[in-house]
Amino acid sequence: MSDYKTTTLVVGAFATALAALTAASASAEEFTAAQKKIQAEHTVLVKSGKVEPCFGTALKGQNDCYAGAGTTCAGTSTTDNQGNAFKLVPKGTCTTMSTPNGPGSLSPKA
Repeated sequence: MSDYKTTTLVVGAFATALAALTAASASAEEFTAAQKKIQAEHTVLVKSGKVEPCFGTALKGQNDCYAGAGTTCAGTSTTDNQGNAFKLVPKGTCTTMSTPNGPGSLSPKA
């Protein structure tokens, strides 16, 4: 392979990697602001007494908040019915919900 082709490939790979890092940084900042807004909205809902967090009932990527170590907040659960991710449900209905892993829980499942 000629030096020109090698240089072109290296420069192209570097540019692609740099673009991905820049996009990730911008997305992370936007997600943090969005995450804070979602958390505030969920806190208000829970404090209203109309809903409760139900752990182990969210489908993959559809949790309302908290999905354990290595994740952030809403939409970050990695599996269906992940025990440490929750969906907000009407108060009093959580433990009556049935999942393949058993009923919903008011506290994180192991």
